Amino acid sequence: MDNTATAFHEGERRAQALAGVAAPSSTFIRSFMTEQHRTFFASLPYVVLGALSPDGWPVATLATGVPGFLSSPDEITLHLAWHPLSGDPVAEALAPERPIAILGIEFATRRRNRANGTVLANDADGIRMRVLQSFGNCPKYIRPREPRSLLRLPGAVERYPAPDAEARDVIMTASTFFIASCASSVVHGGMDVSHRGGPSGFVQLNGDVLTVPDYPGNRYFNTFGNFLENPRAGLLFINFDNGDLLHLTGEASVSWSGAGRSFDVRIREVIRRRKALSLGWVEGPDIGIVSSSHDV
Repeated sequence: MDNTATAFHEGERRAQALAGVAAPSSTFIRSFMTEQHRTFFASLPYVVLGALSPDGWPVATLATGVPGFLSSPDEITLHLAWHPLSGDPVAEALAPERPIAILGIEFATRRRNRANGTVLANDADGIRMRVLQSFGNCPKYIRPREPRSLLRLPGAVERYPAPDAEARDVIMTASTFFIASCASSVVHGGMDVSHRGGPSGFVQLNGDVLTVPDYPGNRYFNTFGNFLENPRAGLLFINFDNGDLLHLTGEASVSWSGAGRSFDVRIREVIRRRKALSLGWVEGPDIGIVSSSHDV
């Protein structure tokens, strides 16, 4: 955001203009969390987290815990009683005053709320965040899933310059992934982490270039606006069957071709963390894209 936490930054305004949409209202983008959002965050056993690594790359991960591990002592502070495991790319990104974004998403009810801001502290008690933006998103494009706690011992951490056959299969059969982006020149609200969903196979992979169609949504264009300011992306794919997490970083570009709008990410690094997720999932029916909406 520019001078306040409730206005779109220049990149977002440019993205809205390039998409040919009227500037949306920022009424529901607040500089504090409502009581409803605070209660929602506290009820979650997992949350998606986006941060900016010291070398300037957005990264995304999934934090898990007993409901209540995410709490808010007041309307502008979130406390995450969690620390990243060894090999998690967000581990070096959570220093005080660095940008951070949280997406609270409840797959079972398809509800999601976002909070963007800065790290206040990272210590023995966990991570504290100063909220600069808080807003909700529509439930569309989210496939329902019920979480189940599992006992898994974290496995190996593997790094590759490009997706191997196993990673390619996860990417190209996914119905859900998450993307972190950051307009790092923006004082307020530059960090964002967003859900992307569609039918299985909606993500295409040609060599080291990943292509994702953009579906109509809330017209905020947070991700695309950040790409115009800083064309770097951090992606998170979850293997819901075995608990593996797949973290990707790469250079992003957007195709502004009307109804066929999409974005590409040229992958520069792949990190696979085996059995990193101590949750299992019971999956519900797919949510068709025709009646759905997306947050961009």
